[in-house]
Amino acid sequence: MGNKTTTCITGVLALASCSVSYASVEPAGFVEDSSLTLLSRNFYFNRDYRKGGESPTGKAGYAEAWAQAFIARFQSGYTQGTVGFGLDAYAMLALKLDSGDGRSGGRSSFDMLPVDSNGDTASNFSKLGGALKARLFDTEIKVGDVFPTTPVVHFGDSRLLPESFSGWTLENTTLENFSLQGGRLHAMSQPLSSNNRDGFETFYAGPVDSPWLGYFGGDYQASDNLNLSLYSSRLKDAWDQYYAGVSYQYPISEQLSVFSGFNYYKAKDQGQQLLGSFDNDIWSARVGFSYGAHTLALSHQRNQGDNDFDYLRQSDSIYLDNSIQYSDFNSPKERSWMLRYDLDMASYGVPGLTFMTRYGRGSDADYSDANAVYMRRDAEGNPLTGQKRWERDIEAKYVVQSGTFKDLSLRMRQATTRATAFESDLDEVRLIVEYPLTLL
Repeated sequence: MGNKTTTCITGVLALASCSVSYASVEPAGFVEDSSLTLLSRNFYFNRDYRKGGESPTGKAGYAEAWAQAFIARFQSGYTQGTVGFGLDAYAMLALKLDSGDGRSGGRSSFDMLPVDSNGDTASNFSKLGGALKARLFDTEIKVGDVFPTTPVVHFGDSRLLPESFSGWTLENTTLENFSLQGGRLHAMSQPLSSNNRDGFETFYAGPVDSPWLGYFGGDYQASDNLNLSLYSSRLKDAWDQYYAGVSYQYPISEQLSVFSGFNYYKAKDQGQQLLGSFDNDIWSARVGFSYGAHTLALSHQRNQGDNDFDYLRQSDSIYLDNSIQYSDFNSPKERSWMLRYDLDMASYGVPGLTFMTRYGRGSDADYSDANAVYMRRDAEGNPLTGQKRWERDIEAKYVVQSGTFKDLSLRMRQATTRATAFESDLDEVRLIVEYPLTLL
């Protein structure tokens, strides 16, 4: 990936330097184009494991936390000239309001507050970071603490504080309707960590002693209705991942439109095979329609490989339709279906209020041919086969539309999952209140 990435980036820079025009809008300046925002996030999370002593802490049969976060972000403009320079910085603080007495969630995917060896949660934790940036024509480069957003590397923001990465990223928008992204990252910071230089960690295999992660790809808006994406990444000595995506939407009338989408990943072991030997293909396809306030979608997903389709822990680097609140439906040989319904209450006189519900069911998960890293066995030591699961999610969200508290959002998310031996049975409730403020 290293040589390929370097070649592609060289080509992007050459393309930018040959652009016939400067940036579409001349930058006003480092200070003049600066912004400072503050997001207040209040988060209550309850996960009931349904089986008592099988909770990660081995104490309470559930995990529970209530916490408050403040996320400040500064983004400067660019200095004037052919090459403009700037700075992005952030400061984040998380405060525990309530958690403990065996309710911390331990070292599971609960991941709300840092937990010590005794299972006790920290009363607070914080993050500080920043990145230098430069712009040449339509090419932007950032070096430092970054937040990439691609199908193969996408920072996660489903917990109290967002995830971040350390390294450099590049984005080019020279060609109309076409954007290129690339980068090389050497560390990540989980939502629980104050350290910006932690090692890489995946969701299903855990920590990986890999020196770097490189990625490159692009998105093309082929028409008003059709979008195409193509990306690749390499987690050195662990995997090569390739992604292709297509989305299409066609308006039939002012009220009615139809849409479809397809996502495909190929994952192959790489180098020293730190995660074992594997060659996975997984895909999802979706069709649906929107009629006024209503949207209905049906999706199907299949993992054709012998191992779990893995991705970076707590990241959003999995653009599969059936990867939802808790379940990813990505076990070896697993097939899944999902039905989703969305309702926008603006059409009924309540702008800002939305509802969503979805139901997904997976079957045929089979670990017979999984490698040693991803293998799951029953109590007798045999590989798990014929595994099944289902998940139902419900979400209600309201965003204040005007007045002093404009953009204040209140969201309730509830999930219920049931599974055979390879997954947990659980009920989840998440209550999230966010209030964004523009300070500069």
